[in-house]
Amino acid sequence: MARRGAAALALALALLALALARVGAQGAALQAPDYYVQETWSREPYYARPEPEPEPFSPPLPAGTGNGEREPRPPESRPPKTATKPKKAPKREKLAPEAPPPGKNSSRKGVRTKSSEKAASDDHSVPVARDEVREGCPPLGLETLKITDFQLHASTSKRYGLGAHRGRLNIQAGINENDFYDGAWCAGRNDLHQWIEVDARRLTKFTGVITQGRNSLWLSDWVTSYKVMVSNDSHTWVTVKNGSGDMIFEGNSEKEIPVLNELPVPMVARYIRINPRSWFDNGSICMRMEILGCPLPDPNNYYHRRNEMTTTDDLDFKHHNYKEMRQLMKVVNEMCPNITRIYNIGKSHQGLKLYAVEISDHPGEHEVGEPEFHYMAGAHGNEVLGRELMLLLLQFLCQEYLAGNPRIVHLVEETRIHILPSLNPDGYEKAYEGGSELGGWSLGRWTHDGIDINNNFPDLNTLLWEAEDRQNLPRKVPNHYIAIPEWFLSENATVAVETRAVIAWMEKIPFVLGGNLQGGELVVAYPYDMVRSLWKTQEHSPTPDDHVFRWLAYSYASTHRLMTDARRRVCHTEDFQKEDGTVNGASWHTVAGSLNDFSYLHTNCFELSIYVGCDKYPHESELPEEWENNRESLIVFMEQVHRGIKGMVRDAHGKGIPNAIISVEGVNHDIRTASDGDYWRLLNPGEYVVTAKAEGFTSSTKNCMVGYDMGATRCDFTLSKTNLARIREIMEKFGKQPVSLPARRLKLRGRKRRQRGGRANT
Repeated sequence: MARRGAAALALALALLALALARVGAQGAALQAPDYYVQETWSREPYYARPEPEPEPFSPPLPAGTGNGEREPRPPESRPPKTATKPKKAPKREKLAPEAPPPGKNSSRKGVRTKSSEKAASDDHSVPVARDEVREGCPPLGLETLKITDFQLHASTSKRYGLGAHRGRLNIQAGINENDFYDGAWCAGRNDLHQWIEVDARRLTKFTGVITQGRNSLWLSDWVTSYKVMVSNDSHTWVTVKNGSGDMIFEGNSEKEIPVLNELPVPMVARYIRINPRSWFDNGSICMRMEILGCPLPDPNNYYHRRNEMTTTDDLDFKHHNYKEMRQLMKVVNEMCPNITRIYNIGKSHQGLKLYAVEISDHPGEHEVGEPEFHYMAGAHGNEVLGRELMLLLLQFLCQEYLAGNPRIVHLVEETRIHILPSLNPDGYEKAYEGGSELGGWSLGRWTHDGIDINNNFPDLNTLLWEAEDRQNLPRKVPNHYIAIPEWFLSENATVAVETRAVIAWMEKIPFVLGGNLQGGELVVAYPYDMVRSLWKTQEHSPTPDDHVFRWLAYSYASTHRLMTDARRRVCHTEDFQKEDGTVNGASWHTVAGSLNDFSYLHTNCFELSIYVGCDKYPHESELPEEWENNRESLIVFMEQVHRGIKGMVRDAHGKGIPNAIISVEGVNHDIRTASDGDYWRLLNPGEYVVTAKAEGFTSSTKNCMVGYDMGATRCDFTLSKTNLARIREIMEKFGKQPVSLPARRLKLRGRKRRQRGGRANT
C-alpha cells in the first residue's frame, strides 16, 4: 500500500510539473508585447494597467485526455451549493469578490450568487491566492453581438429559429415565435448528450456562465442544471471538476431572471461548452447565455486585431449611479463654468431630482435667433447605455470647447443645448442593483409606481385624426399646438410625475429638435408612433413632415458605425436595413401617447427615438467602443437643428410678435414663434412658399430657399395690423371699446322681436 501511495504521489507531481511547464511556456509567448492588441477588459485609457499574467493554475489539456481524467485542484475552492437568482440590494461584503480595473465600478453590482469558493482540498494541489481566482472578467459579447453567429455551435436544434445563434442572453422572440426569430437555443432532443458551445477564437480565461430560459409567451422551457467543459481544439474536452467528480452547476428556476455561476477556478482555453443535465419537467432543453472571460494577448490573432476598437478620448468610462452622476455634472460645470449650467426640471416619484445640464455660450438665457436642442435618456431606467452616452457627451463637449475645436466651439456658440441624462432615476437604481448582466430585460424599466414613461403622454393623434375625419366642421382643425385634454391634467389621471415634469419643460423652452435615447435595438424611429387605423398594430403612418423626419433619422443612422452596416446581425427579430437603419415608429409597433407624437403635435419640437444598442445595459468594458460607435452621430444630429429656415416675425415698430403662425405651403403642419418673435422651421433643401400670420395682423407670404449647405436660411417677416385691430387700439387708448358689429346686429334683432311682441299683445 505504501508503494502504491508513493507511486501515485510521484505520478501526480510529474503531471503537475508538466502542466506548469506547458502553461509557463505558453505564458512566455503570450507575454510578448503587442502594440496593436488592447484587451477588451482593459480598454480604459483613463488609467494605466499592468499586462495580464497567464494563469499558473489553468488546467492542462494534453492530447488524448478524456473527461474522466482529473487534475489537481487548488485548495481554496469548493463546489457550488446552488446558483441563486439575483438578490435585491445585498450587503457588499457578501458579493463574490472581483478585481475590476482600477477606478472602475463592478459591473455586477448588487448581485450575489452561491458559486463555488473552494474546491475539494488536495495534498498535492497548487495554492492560489483568493484575489487571483476572483478576478472579474467582462462578458465575451453574446448579448452585444461581438460574438458572431459563426462562433456559436450546438449538438442539435429543433429548427433554424431555435439554433445556437439564438442562444444569446436577453434575446427576444418575434411576436409569432416563427421559424426565423425565436427566443433561445433549443436542442432537437431532450437527452444528456446535448450541448451549446462558444468559440472565443483566441485563448481566453473563462470565469463564469450566465443563463436564462427561453423567451416565450406560450412555452416554459429552461435548463435547471448543467456541466461546463473547455477545450483548445474542440475535440478534447476537460470538464470543470468538483473534487473527484464533474461539477454540476445549478441553472434557472424560471425563464427570464438571469443566473450567474462563477467557475471555482478560471480556466484558460479557446472553446467553452455548456452541457445541460436537467431541465424543467414540462419543458425542453432551451437556454440563453452569456460567458464571462478575459481574452489573453495574442499578437498572432489577426481576427481580433482587425475587430478591436479603442478610443483616444480621455473620458470617464464607467457606470454612474445617481450620486456619481451628480458629481460628474459638477466636475464638468467646474471645468467649463462659462458654458454650462446645472438645473432640474422636477423630481421623480422617489424624490430624486431630474437634473439637466445646459451648454451654451450664454447659459441660463434664451438668445434671440439661437435654436434650442435637447437630448434626454433613461425614460426606461434599465436602458443604461443612453444615460452613459449623455454623460460622456457632456465631458466631450466641455473638453473640446476648452481645446478650441472649431466645430464644437461653433456648435456651442450657435446652439442652446440641453442634456437630461436620466429621466427615470428610480428605475435606474433598481437596474443598477441587478447589474449589467443580471438585471434581465425589464428590471427597472418602469417608474417606481409602475408607469412606462415612453407611452405616458397624452394621445393627441386620436384628437387630430377624429376631427379631420368629421364632415362639415364648423371651423378648421388646428394641425399643431393641440391642447392637452382636461382629464390628463387632473390629479387622478395615471400620469407619472416624471412625465408631467417633461411636459412642463417642453412647454417652457422652445425646443426645435430633440432626441430621446433608448436601448435594446439599433435603429432611429421617427413619428408617427401610433397607427391611424384602429384595427392594426403595424401600419406606416407618416407625418406631414415625413421627408424631414426621414432625413433627421438618416443623419444619425448613417454616421453611426453599425446602424447602416448591411452585414451586421439583427439584434432580435427586426431587420431595419431596408430603410438604412431608420423606421417609422407605427410601422414597427404602434404606441399611443408617445413622446415623439406629443412633441410634434403639442410643441414646435421634432422629436425622434434613437435606439443606441442591442444590449440595454452593457458592461463597463464596452463603453469606450459604444462611445466610438455613437460619438459622431450625436454631434451630427445636434447640427441638424440648423437646417431649414429661421427668422423673426415683427410688427411695424420692430417688436417681435409671439405665437405668430408659420405655415409652409404643401405641408399641413404649422409652427409658432417664441416669446421674442423668433422662429425655426426644419426643412429639407428646396424652395418653399412660407406665410406668417398672427391675430390682429395681416398675413405676409414669401418665397424662402433652403440650400444644401449647413445653416438655416434667414426668412424674416414684418406684419401690419389690420384696420379693426388699429381701431381697437385707438379706442382702448381713449378708454372706449370698439363696437362689435355681430353683437350689435344681435341686439337690434332682439329689440325688433320685443317690439313685434308688444304690438301683438295690443
